[in-house]
Amino acid sequence: MDLKQRMSDFVRLGALMRTVGDVHLMEADKSANRRFKTLIERERHHNGWFTPKNVQSAFRSMGESMTEKKMKRWLAAYPSLEETRSERNVGLVLAGNIPLVGFHDVLCTLLSGHHALIKCSRDDNRLLPVLLEALVEINQAWASRFTFIPHRLEQFDAVIATGSNNTARYFEQYFSSVSHIIRKNRSSVAVLNGEESPDELEALGEDVFAYFGLGCRNVTKVFLPQDFDIDRLFAGFYPYRDIINHAKYANNYDYHKALWLLNRDELIENGFLLVKEDEQLVSPVGSLFLHRYENEAEVSKWLEAHRDEVQCVVGRKYILFGEAQQPELWDYADAVDTMAFLSKL
Repeated sequence: MDLKQRMSDFVRLGALMRTVGDVHLMEADKSANRRFKTLIERERHHNGWFTPKNVQSAFRSMGESMTEKKMKRWLAAYPSLEETRSERNVGLVLAGNIPLVGFHDVLCTLLSGHHALIKCSRDDNRLLPVLLEALVEINQAWASRFTFIPHRLEQFDAVIATGSNNTARYFEQYFSSVSHIIRKNRSSVAVLNGEESPDELEALGEDVFAYFGLGCRNVTKVFLPQDFDIDRLFAGFYPYRDIINHAKYANNYDYHKALWLLNRDELIENGFLLVKEDEQLVSPVGSLFLHRYENEAEVSKWLEAHRDEVQCVVGRKYILFGEAQQPELWDYADAVDTMAFLSKL
């Protein structure tokens, strides 16, 4: 397949992903849509964090990025993809913290003309096979371009692996003999200047609470001016209060509340979120860390010192509030250009 055909097939898949939940569909879309809907409803029984709302959000978010216009804009930066190349076996070790978090690596690998050896996380090993099954229905040629690997990766020419800081050290050693991208733990922050509107603070809630805060693009730490009234933040977050009704989230909330109270840590709570001033970046599920600052230079210095730990920054001067979990195709994890890496193999 040439690049034009590969792109066209994924544009078609993106359109299918956007139809999840729609009732007015073309006859050709109904079969895939039914499978997607059934999968979305059942996934929570395999992974309690993967609620129907969260899985559907993941489908739609990726589908919205896979339009023909956006695909052309993205791929225009890699003219070498038009050239005939030798196919390489690219091992993909995928994470499973949020639904379809590894899909972008699969997309890049297949669009670049390589064969994907896919090692799914046990926490997310049902969504991707159904999506790629739909891709094969669009074009049977895709059936020979990917392989799901149930155990250890073997016979690979390059690797893209995502894991924790601990597993990253193992990955660096194990894959040292081949070209690779190794990703570690990251999280995201928000920077407020005190002038944010109620709508902006409500949108920030989406960055905090989407996927229960489990993604690397979720905000786990907020920088506030010294005189910022925390009640304004709670007012913006109020529409997300029902999150406490999710058992796994509530268990995390209760556990850390008890732990911090026993430790006599100062914290504020509103019944569904624990807020605590802390120098750490990553707050546990059910909580949010705060950092009150004197001036912008202080924030800039902190961001520079932690640039290898921060995935993205939300704020008026950064990513817009509410869009942290809506990355475009060219918003690469850890700011490492995956497509450039693959196009040079």
